[in-house]
Amino acid sequence: MAETAPKSGPLFDTFSRAPLRFERGEGVWLITESGERYLDFGAGVAVTSVGHSHPHMVESLKAQVEKVWHLSNLYEVAGQEVLAKRLTDATFADKVFFTNSGAEALECAIKTARRYQYTHGHPEKFRIITFEGAFHGRTLATIAAGGQAKYLEGFGPKVEGFDQVPFGDLEALKAAIVPETAALLIEPIQGEGGIRVVQPEFLRTLRALCEEHGLLLIFDEVQTGVGRTGKFFAHERSGVTPDIMAVAKGIGGGFPFGACLATAEAASGMTAGSHGTTYGGNPLAMAAGNAVLDIVLADGFIEHVRDVALIFRQGLASLKDRYPDVIEEIRGEGLLLGIKARVPSGDLLQAMRAEHLLAVPAGDNVIRLLPPLVVTAEEARDGLARVEKAAEALTTKLAKSA
Repeated sequence: MAETAPKSGPLFDTFSRAPLRFERGEGVWLITESGERYLDFGAGVAVTSVGHSHPHMVESLKAQVEKVWHLSNLYEVAGQEVLAKRLTDATFADKVFFTNSGAEALECAIKTARRYQYTHGHPEKFRIITFEGAFHGRTLATIAAGGQAKYLEGFGPKVEGFDQVPFGDLEALKAAIVPETAALLIEPIQGEGGIRVVQPEFLRTLRALCEEHGLLLIFDEVQTGVGRTGKFFAHERSGVTPDIMAVAKGIGGGFPFGACLATAEAASGMTAGSHGTTYGGNPLAMAAGNAVLDIVLADGFIEHVRDVALIFRQGLASLKDRYPDVIEEIRGEGLLLGIKARVPSGDLLQAMRAEHLLAVPAGDNVIRLLPPLVVTAEEARDGLARVEKAAEALTTKLAKSA
């Protein structure tokens, strides 16, 4: 095969990485090879939920490394039983399947919904309705579920069975439900889509539609879960429970793993041999997950998240009022916050980085602020001061170019 592009190194050219190399992390801080300290309000895209190098995480993983790293699911893994019990005790779910990522958790959720309909006498029900702006992963099925053209381009025919409707459009949703519909899939707050919050009433309506039409309700809480929004899971704000839920990111605290949670009824079709994983639920992942829950489910922790989030949100609202040419809107819940910028969001991201503050871009010209959940009020105020300096620099630049 002839070369069509110059070689640029041994890695795939799939990421546009910032020219920063971090050697270590401490709590909410990342330190470069040259010793520069950055306030990490990206948390690896909402992953390092309990901060970098949390002592309890380090000790838990060290202890497990000295025992056994991998067994496969040919055998019982004690950590799986413990973690699954803790998750089912704390949520709507009765059953858990452990995966290696959020996309895998969504794949499991999709298969669980389809398999449920198949084993309950409705093999024709396989279609899943999703919402414009959604992001559910990068596998062939999950990019089809997300429906964003930029992720689908060049990968052949879109995987069949996903019908997308406009965000928040109830009438379009009702019209999209057909005899072949198996489930509805939604993020309680769209992360990649630009921190777009789904209103509790809309989630309640989805639950009612599922009951009316014999559908399953799937929540994608990969980014919103494990305390991120000031609740253990974001859907708790609405009083609505799903049949199936995908979890990842924060549950591993930086260790790669995810989970698909379901009611016993929804999971009833997932019988022996219907699904599998080589690495999912490995002993190291279970040690990481149990350590995260030790921290997040401790008395007062989620209240702490809410308290710091209030300070942070109020501070951002004040900055919006003082820098209206830079900041258009503040979005989100808890410590899943977004700044919708009036300037190009890339400019705001670069200005923040110049102040040694790390954040994450999203759709709709939004910059996400996703600090580790262990962030203190003082560290939140430090972050606000850096956002202000960035906004001030951009305001000055705009004035000079006027």
